[in-house]
Formats: sequence, structure tokens, C-alpha cells
Amino acid sequence: MKVAGEPAEVLRVPPVAPRETPAASSRGLHRHRLSRLGVVGVVLALALGFLIYKAISSAVVYFKTAQQAVASRQALGNSTFQIEGLVVDGSIRKDSQGSVTSFRISSGPVRVLVENSAPQPALFQQNIPVVLVGHFQGATDTFASQQILVKHSNAYIAAHPNRVRAPNGTTH
Repeated sequence: MKVAGEPAEVLRVPPVAPRETPAASSRGLHRHRLSRLGVVGVVLALALGFLIYKAISSAVVYFKTAQQAVASRQALGNSTFQIEGLVVDGSIRKDSQGSVTSFRISSGPVRVLVENSAPQPALFQQNIPVVLVGHFQGATDTFASQQILVKHSNAYIAAHPNRVRAPNGTTH
């Protein structure tokens, strides 16, 4: 009961936040899902791009003459590439089983020592052009060969007349 002269009590009620309608709640949830999907999409795109880059860069094999390879030694580092040259006469060394363990190739005035771990092709011999797959060993100019390809056709020599030269300067 209210007595005369006393202030009336004021009932204070905290404000009520407006209730979200089901449609507004659904829109917020939808936006949250879309932002998550966007993040996942970006991560997947980056991962796919990285995998494609690695596949392409590891599949690319650089092709250099022995002279070009020695000149580009620092840039090549220990990466795998193909080196081309002429097997130097008298440089082939074999182990007790007859497998080629080392030889030298030449290109212009440059000679490169090759340490071989690959089986040699039947046509492998001195004074023939070869392409080797491998890499330089450490900081040396010694080439570690993992594959030997013999270039023996006249069509190859005709297509690349200045690449394949004998030590005396003639082309084969």
C-alpha cells in the first residue's frame, strides 16, 4: 500500500534483446559456413598449387653440354640434370666385373670426370657422344651419373652439328 508522501517504487526491468527470427539465425549460420568453406577452399588451392609446382620442378630435367654445365656449376648446385659430351679416348675405367666405374667426357676444351653408378648401354665406348643423367658431387666438378644414354644416330649429329665434336675438333 502506498502511503501519502512516499515516492513510488519504480520497478526497473533490464531491456530485452530482440529475439532473432529463425530466418535471421539461418542467415548468420549460412554466412559462417560460407566463410569456413572459403578458408578451406583457399587452403586446398594453395596445397594443390604447391603439389603441381613440386611435380613440375622435379620432372624438369636440365640439358647442358659439359662446357655449359661447368660454366653454370654454381647455379646447378647438386640438382639433377642431363649433361652431354664425348667420351674421352682412354678414360674408361672398369671394375673387376667389367662394369664402367668412371670415365671422362669432353665438350670443347672442357673435360668432366664422371663417376658412374649406371649400367652401361651395349653401344657405350670411347669417342661417342653420350647424355648422362645425374648431378655434380658436392662442390667438385665430378659428375655422378645415374643413367647413360648413347647418342649414335646420324640424325642426332646432323641436328646438332656444333655440339658433338671429337677431341681433334672434327664432328662425328
